Amino acid sequence: MKKIIWLIVALPLLVISCKNNNKVEDYVTIKGKLKSGDIEKITIQGRGYSKDLEVDNNGTFSDTLKITNGVFAMVNGNDRITLFLKNGYDLNLEFKGDKFSDGIVYTGKGAVTNNFMEDKRSFYMSDLANPKTYFKLDKEAYKAKVAEAKSILKGFKDKAKNLDSIIDKADARNDKMFFGYIDSNYEKMHSNMVKFAKGKVSPVFKNYENSKGGTTSLKDLRGKYVYLDIWATWCAPCKAEIPYLKALEKEFRGKNIEFVSISVDKPNAHKTWKEMVKNEELGGIQLFADNNFESEFIVEYGINSIPRFILLDPEGKIVDADAVRPSNPRLKELLKELGI
Repeated sequence: MKKIIWLIVALPLLVISCKNNNKVEDYVTIKGKLKSGDIEKITIQGRGYSKDLEVDNNGTFSDTLKITNGVFAMVNGNDRITLFLKNGYDLNLEFKGDKFSDGIVYTGKGAVTNNFMEDKRSFYMSDLANPKTYFKLDKEAYKAKVAEAKSILKGFKDKAKNLDSIIDKADARNDKMFFGYIDSNYEKMHSNMVKFAKGKVSPVFKNYENSKGGTTSLKDLRGKYVYLDIWATWCAPCKAEIPYLKALEKEFRGKNIEFVSISVDKPNAHKTWKEMVKNEELGGIQLFADNNFESEFIVEYGINSIPRFILLDPEGKIVDADAVRPSNPRLKELLKELGI
């Protein structure tokens, strides 16, 4: 249920002195110093907006932005972080590490809202944002864990005086959706996690069509770890994981693990599946389930949304019935911990 030199620092004053109609409230001032010295520019992106900010040899940047108030991304290649910008803000960014995603401390006008967003980001990157953290617990422990999470979030909100109303409303809505999902799915998912706990024997699939010819059953893979990817050609989040899965397959090639992708496409998409496997050069073992989402193996695991990943040990026992995605660095760490 991952982003200017000192003369420019004075730009706001120059703008004010040259253009009498411009006011501080008409733009955002943003400045900071990166810890990494090899970045030449960073980009601020929003809906229909993009601007590059030059970075000098010391990692310092400063600029003014004329924007429409809202959530933006600060980007450097694949490294990015979100921030809230509003005309009139005067923000200074203190970076915690070499990457934006290591976190930022904001000071200046607009700092309250952006520091609040940083607090929330840290929460939603922690185990407390993982539904499995709650689903694995018995009822009393589950209630206590939910109360703990809500208390932490309340602390963030109490600390954020004068939080911008746009973020306040969106945040309340997001938290409501998160805890609503946890609450409405607890009984079913807790039951599944008990049923498919680590060490339990996995349900099996038999004679699924193999893209390379013939059929493959789970028992054919005994003796190796098996990382199962349940997907479909129409599923955008599934396809987004393909590059990461390819990278894992390459890194662990020849190791004691098989990467198995099982398509739950309907029969009328069989040709699409075959073409995609060929055109995208999909690796590992590519299988086509015998009855899409109604396949016995899929039903036994209670899979009703994809992508879904399952990790099994060489004896066909469950390591994790709802394993992390290939894009999550924790997966590689887990495989190495298992000695693969």
